Amino acid sequence: MMHAQTITDPGEEIKISFGYNFTDDSGEESDGIDNCHGIKLHRANNSFSCLSGAALSGNATLANTNICNGLFGAEILPALDSPTSFRRIPSSQSFSRLDLLSSSLQSNLSILSCSPSSPSALHDDESFSWRSTSAPRSEGFLNATEFKIAGGAAGEDRVQAVCSEENGSLFCGIYDGFNGRDAADFLAGTLYETIGNYLNLLDWEMEQESGKLSDRLGFCGTLHDAVQDDRSSIKVKDTSGNINQGSYVDCSAKVEKSCDSFKKKVLKSLELALLQAENDFLHMVEQEMDDRPDLVSIGCCVLVVFLHGKNMYVLNLGDSRAVLATHSDVVSISKDEVLQAVQLTVSHNVEDESERTRLLKDHPDDPSTIVAGKVKGRLKVTRALGVGYLKKKTMNDALMGILRIRNLISPPYVSVQPHMTVHEISNSDQFVVLGSDGLFDFFSNDEVVKLVHSYILCHPSGDPAKYLVEQLVMRAADCAGFSMEELMSIPAGRRRKYHDDITVIVINLGMNKRTSKASTYQ
Repeated sequence: MMHAQTITDPGEEIKISFGYNFTDDSGEESDGIDNCHGIKLHRANNSFSCLSGAALSGNATLANTNICNGLFGAEILPALDSPTSFRRIPSSQSFSRLDLLSSSLQSNLSILSCSPSSPSALHDDESFSWRSTSAPRSEGFLNATEFKIAGGAAGEDRVQAVCSEENGSLFCGIYDGFNGRDAADFLAGTLYETIGNYLNLLDWEMEQESGKLSDRLGFCGTLHDAVQDDRSSIKVKDTSGNINQGSYVDCSAKVEKSCDSFKKKVLKSLELALLQAENDFLHMVEQEMDDRPDLVSIGCCVLVVFLHGKNMYVLNLGDSRAVLATHSDVVSISKDEVLQAVQLTVSHNVEDESERTRLLKDHPDDPSTIVAGKVKGRLKVTRALGVGYLKKKTMNDALMGILRIRNLISPPYVSVQPHMTVHEISNSDQFVVLGSDGLFDFFSNDEVVKLVHSYILCHPSGDPAKYLVEQLVMRAADCAGFSMEELMSIPAGRRRKYHDDITVIVINLGMNKRTSKASTYQ
């Protein structure tokens, strides 16, 4: 078993540190309803107890971004980041920062007025057509009296966590930028709010349909009266309020089918929010690329995990990963037990055979689609937000000299279509590790799970994400022939030769009360 070693070099100061431990007012498990339809989200049965995060810079990058005339770096991100702790934010001011954008961008950054970046993708489902602003906001999903938020930047990576104890939800985003931090900064400043807008629109749509659905299920009242965490306990009332025993099985099947449909719509909402972010970012790049042509090469891999009740929604674009640690023994965890590592994401890069096959099939007339193991000889990931010069000829033309791709025959070469899944958390699931690709440059999925598991067993109140980062530094130093202290004394930028930016979040699933501290190194 590997033991923790602390980074003690005085030149490497801990600049960002935050942590979160979920408890309700009584200190006991919440007994709220896991309402799969979001008609009015009561406090859900919580499926996580705490999170631990850590990040380490390998790249050097500007302290503030200049996109949108510097407003993200000067106004929006400072208002959202909380580098030393989770802080409470009233919902009325939580993410309402888009009004700071210039008037020329406000209409483009509005969920209900912007044209989609991929019209065909956005109109696959009629229920997700663009609507007017007359749709009211309802009490669902991300709506709450207040939130707790933390986040910060490490090199070109950005990490963001938003918790709501009112509805038992947790939102985590890891934005792994490349060629600059502007795209990651843009996502940190806008994506959560964009997702919230789409989920609230879905919530409103479901609220309008709730009466019809109640009639179809054969009882009066709201749907959440029939949806419990334990599906075997579903009870159906007739119009007089009496329990109708004979309808148990029929109603259960209908509710399960309805819940499955709703989960798909939640995933669709996440996808639409990502497409919206892509469209908004590229529009901004087009507005500013004459002054900053470097913007056309800046992109970002995206990993979003949203937990509500027992459902964990996962969206990824690029090569960041979410790895679930689960076991077969639902009674207890023993020191001899081997946890199974289950990857919930797909790595979108040219090393993946299916991605490579897809890319070559999409560009049959371009013999230079993949050169030297990279898309057009430039990029290893096959799916990412931004990186406009591989998507639009006009953006490629903004580059000069050798930076411009000479044979951009059939763009786009990089997709913004994410991989999405929803996992229903069970008693077998112990924790989930979210990480940018820098973590998996040194550790396999199995190694990550083994390290976290062994650490939690020995240090139940410790910080497993910080431990992972320290183990990575030890391995990177060993590979380079340095001591840990020698490697950490190398400034970010030069240290990129030995490791990438690394961002890690460990979410402890279940309600075993374990405190933790989350840290970000920069």
